[in-house]
Amino acid sequence: MGFSRDELESFRGGAVPDLAGDDVRLVFVGINPGLWTAATGAHFAHPANRFYRALHLAGVCDEVIDASEGYDERSVALLTGKGIAITNLVNRATARASELTAGELREGSAEVERKVAEWEPRVVAVVGVTAYRTAFARPDATVGRQEETLGGAELWVLPNPSGLNAHYQVDDLARLYRASAEAAGLALSPPRT
Repeated sequence: MGFSRDELESFRGGAVPDLAGDDVRLVFVGINPGLWTAATGAHFAHPANRFYRALHLAGVCDEVIDASEGYDERSVALLTGKGIAITNLVNRATARASELTAGELREGSAEVERKVAEWEPRVVAVVGVTAYRTAFARPDATVGRQEETLGGAELWVLPNPSGLNAHYQVDDLARLYRASAEAAGLALSPPRT
């Protein structure tokens, strides 16, 4: 599946539903849906995004989920069966996260806190340190486990898996994503890195 620029632009401002099952143990919080994600309705769907590859290398998922054409039932079952949920700070699709305002990010943090109270996970992992700093008013936050909790859940800040994030290679992402999954008590395979 591919999209023309005009087709992708038609999804600007669109929303993507949360992915969550009945037993949520680890919530990944993305910044906001990209246009490709909005077009497919699947989180981290752009073919260049390294999220699912990092989960596989980390031993969180036994295969690389291909969300580039949307989720199939099997992919949803693989994620929710592990206790993984995925949401966003801001549920408004843009071409780049830099199009979001600081106010949107701050409002989004309150919505994430509401979801955490409902889902009661062990760990919340915000994927994107710059967005986390703004959304939660923590300008000095660094990647890794945070001292504070979020709604009683252990709080982690992880690197953004976007292909645009050159600061972290996929092996680095896998190591950090595995650490948050271990903290959440997920059943893991040996790492593949």
